[in-house]
Amino acid sequence: MSDPVPPGEPPDDPIVLPPSLRLLKWLVIVLTLTMIGGVITVVGLLVTRMPQAFGTTPPSLPAEVTLPEGTRAQAVTFGTGWVAVVTTDDRILIFDTDGTLRQEVPLTP
Repeated sequence: MSDPVPPGEPPDDPIVLPPSLRLLKWLVIVLTLTMIGGVITVVGLLVTRMPQAFGTTPPSLPAEVTLPEGTRAQAVTFGTGWVAVVTTDDRILIFDTDGTLRQEVPLTP
């Protein structure tokens, strides 16, 4: 008969896991490494891509944009060299950067 192990000391024989638990252990390790790699990739992409988004100059409104009589602006968008205003009466008014009306596009439902 073997001597009993004193309390507080690990046994001399290593514990052998059954094959199904060994597979599960390795799957958990691989999943953990994959998740760490994914988090590092996402953080790396955010760090490298976000400064490019803020590096451009913000759009600027012309000093004066005069809408036709009786129209109200609903939305505004900017492009290179133009400003588009969507009105509540279903029209798109495209202005130059100096505020002159370049084009009017009617919207049909």
